[in-house]
Amino acid sequence: MYETPLTGLVLSGGGARAAYQVGVLRAIARMRREKLGPRARLRSPFGVIVGTSAGAINAAALACHADRFDLSVEVLSRVWQDFSADQVYRADSLGVIRSGAQWLTMLSMGWLIARWRKARPKSLLDNAPLAELLRSMVPLDRLPMMFEQRQLHALAVTTSSYTSGEHVTFYSSGAPVEPWSRTQRAVVQAPISYTHLLASSAIPFVFPAAQIRCGDGVGWYGDGSMRQTAPLSPAIHLGAQRLLIIGAGRMHEPAAARQVQAEGYPSLAQIAGHAMANIFLDALAVDIERMQRINRTLALLPDGVRQDTPLRPLESLVIAPSQRLDDVAARHLGSLPAAVRTLLRGVGVGGKGKEAHGGSALASYLLFEAPYTRELMALGEADVAARADEVNQFFAWDRADPAARRAGHLLPLDSGLDLELP
Repeated sequence: MYETPLTGLVLSGGGARAAYQVGVLRAIARMRREKLGPRARLRSPFGVIVGTSAGAINAAALACHADRFDLSVEVLSRVWQDFSADQVYRADSLGVIRSGAQWLTMLSMGWLIARWRKARPKSLLDNAPLAELLRSMVPLDRLPMMFEQRQLHALAVTTSSYTSGEHVTFYSSGAPVEPWSRTQRAVVQAPISYTHLLASSAIPFVFPAAQIRCGDGVGWYGDGSMRQTAPLSPAIHLGAQRLLIIGAGRMHEPAAARQVQAEGYPSLAQIAGHAMANIFLDALAVDIERMQRINRTLALLPDGVRQDTPLRPLESLVIAPSQRLDDVAARHLGSLPAAVRTLLRGVGVGGKGKEAHGGSALASYLLFEAPYTRELMALGEADVAARADEVNQFFAWDRADPAARRAGHLLPLDSGLDLELP
């Protein structure tokens, strides 16, 4: 049975940047074993798991092994530490020509192609290999058992509907959860499928949209980070009483890293990288600030007044990279397959190390290569180690009863928290 208070895990999007999440989770799993003993590995500490884009894939993998947390983290670690781009998208010359070259050509000569060749390339890259990887890494057939055994309370993945223009959250839960509704946000209770994961991780322009049947209709869905205004909301609505939030950039990076000098007009890659940051990173930071403001405001209210408001404080721990991932990516541009490097060079991604162009921001989302993903995982582990006291306090491992510690279980804790529903 999942632990109480019900802890939610929120995994943000970011393409290859999601390797950082795996490093964080690996460090947490190791700390948990040290605090609670070897049997702690038998169960996930997260009853509610919510993911977006590549974070949705990590979330689903964790949920499917909710009864074996250490195993789920190990499965993710093996994939991410030995990653190669051809596991996610066609990186060979023929595959890149069929998708990327045609797509870029259509941008400049689209009217001619549309008229004479009727070619309609769907995206810059072909992510067909990702579908095969998902089937080996995410055993979705185990989800019903996880709910039935109460190892997991709820799993949610977020998408964006090109058809309706709404941000859509698909969720499955063990106990009934009343769907919620907000402006430009839709919620659908449905069994999570591989198509949902492909849709949630379909980076705009880079990967093709996925078709999902929703109710009586069928629509096209893309990356869940698009039009996402409240990334924390699904976890809270699904019952989480405290949140571990793992970001993929910029919230905790050194302030000095943000001071840059202009060097001529920005390339297409720089502009695309800036747009990607807006899609993948900004909404989470804004929502966390909103939550923290509400918590501070509620702390200033007298007890009687606070009881009359529907808002409640929410305990959270935010872990995000302490280094600028754009700079990390710049060190590994040479790891990209030759055909992909050639394609990206055409939009401004190039150079090595300090001489790398500003397009490294764009490349940071596509660098599904082991040298890069391993460095991100190591960074995630180091960031957790640097905040070990905060992590231990959040999970209250030191407060577990000795008998429960030997059994690998935590006693229910009265957190005094209720839900804040944005």
